[in-house]
Amino acid sequence: MAVPEVRAWRPAVAGVAEAFHAHFTDHAYPMHVHDTWTLLIIDEGAVRYDLDRHEHGALRGFVTLLPPQVPHDGQSATPHGFRKRVLYLDDTLLDAALIGRAVDGPEIADPPLRQAVHRLHESLRGPGDELEAESRVALVADRLRRHLLGREPVAAPVRDRRLAHRLRDLLERRLAAGMSLREAAGELHAHPVHLVRAFSTEFGIAPHQYLVTRRVDRARRLLLDGLPAPAVAAATGFYDQSHLTRHFKRVVGTTPARFAGSNGRTADS
Repeated sequence: MAVPEVRAWRPAVAGVAEAFHAHFTDHAYPMHVHDTWTLLIIDEGAVRYDLDRHEHGALRGFVTLLPPQVPHDGQSATPHGFRKRVLYLDDTLLDAALIGRAVDGPEIADPPLRQAVHRLHESLRGPGDELEAESRVALVADRLRRHLLGREPVAAPVRDRRLAHRLRDLLERRLAAGMSLREAAGELHAHPVHLVRAFSTEFGIAPHQYLVTRRVDRARRLLLDGLPAPAVAAATGFYDQSHLTRHFKRVVGTTPARFAGSNGRTADS
């Protein structure tokens, strides 16, 4: 019997009760319920399951949303098992009034949504990217809600220039300290989804992308001033040196050490 691969953790992101990644070959779930919404994507194989006495299948190209308090089971639909990623979402993101609609249609064929859920999982892999994860979960939940209500999944662009500039000013003031999307929404008296969309429409970049690239911009100057990479990470709001290195390399195309070394200085990479 193959040993299952399992990783479970509680992300520091509002609305997400648990993240769960698993690769099972032999395990079959008995009939059970959750008190949260189960947002599931399949990376390998397929899962056959019963939900409210009706047979369904979770497939790679789909997003599966199982509502709370509704019995379901699950097992591999192939001899080779399945690999899945799951987020358990609380009712602050999806209202209990939508449970019946989810029972009627738990499989959602929406490739952009599937990609958005994948990117959300990527943003939850390590600490330091909570603003990104919170923004992504808000947009994913909004798109799920629109599907369940039978609306166009892609909302019209939100134009609120004043709000977008107020958020940019707030991010600039909190560049090193950072802030959560919930904090920003509370301070600016705006819904989180409206806030993200207004900023993205006005500036052509999401709030978390703006924050990260501004931090990298400040890190460049400190590295060229001769500050070592660990101190630069602390001064610019990155969680640690590896967090700085990951984002710095993605934005600049090289590591902090090589960037500093190009000026004749050295920095710990």
